[in-house]
Amino acid sequence: MSAFAPWQQRIYDQAAAAIDAGRLGHGLLLCGPAQLGKRAVAERLARRLLCIARGADGEPCGSCRGCHLFASGTHPDYQCVSFIPNKEGTKLRTEIVIEQVRRLSEQLVLTPQYGGAQVAIIDPGEAINHAASNALLKTLEEPVPGRYLWLISAHPARLSATIRSRCQRLEFRLPPRPEALAWLRGNGHTAAVAEEALDAARGHPGLAHEWLQGNGLALRREVSGDLDRLARPDASVVEVAQRWAGDEYAELRLRHAADLALAQAAADLTAPARARSLAAWFDQANRVRDLLRSTVRADLAMVELLMAWRAAHGRHATRG
Repeated sequence: MSAFAPWQQRIYDQAAAAIDAGRLGHGLLLCGPAQLGKRAVAERLARRLLCIARGADGEPCGSCRGCHLFASGTHPDYQCVSFIPNKEGTKLRTEIVIEQVRRLSEQLVLTPQYGGAQVAIIDPGEAINHAASNALLKTLEEPVPGRYLWLISAHPARLSATIRSRCQRLEFRLPPRPEALAWLRGNGHTAAVAEEALDAARGHPGLAHEWLQGNGLALRREVSGDLDRLARPDASVVEVAQRWAGDEYAELRLRHAADLALAQAAADLTAPARARSLAAWFDQANRVRDLLRSTVRADLAMVELLMAWRAAHGRHATRG
């Protein structure tokens, strides 16, 4: 088993103690920002419950029949519900639907095949649609001993209030900056780039690590340079828009652009009109991010957004 980050370990220890004391409820909501390791903690807790030869410390042994089945993804007393293919089989659905929740509920009333527990995880919990949510509520309201139903969510407010009220809450929070930096350095990043990435990710170590492993931080620098150039009248808005929309990183570019605008707005509090303009552009950039998931042409939406950036900067430069 891979080592947990310190913030994961704290949550795991809290939940493991509840399991050992018989205080872990039927319904559990693991919530907090994406990429803090909620799913990994849930899976380790499931292994702890499903292991039939736990060690003296309560940890899963890793070698019993239950542990082998879990590792191979074939444990009959464990389910993980997420997005499934659409009817045509051409892509994944964007919702968790009632048929999935009904199958899960039917499984949870059966007698466990190994040990005395069954565990079901729904990830992401906020993707449950209205009909599935109503079906899930019935399962949460009629718990069967030894059955555990856990929801993982980066957006718990999107779950119905009734479902949230039926679940114990395990909340993941961004760790203190020194802890996040130490973890990033422990994952092989130099202090300088770790600090740059953590600042860019607004204190989120998981996101900073992902950007440093890939090209996310380099992309942010590119976006920053593009925005600086677009404030000048000789730069081509269309060229930048086509480049931003032309690959799989369009959404990440917009995220970086929105963050950079917000940072500028925070730095320009002595110029209220400019700060308001940047805040409005931040909102517009996030709306375009949402449009990328629709049938709207991404390059046209980008052109409009970047024209608005140029107009705002030209207006304030003129006034200055």
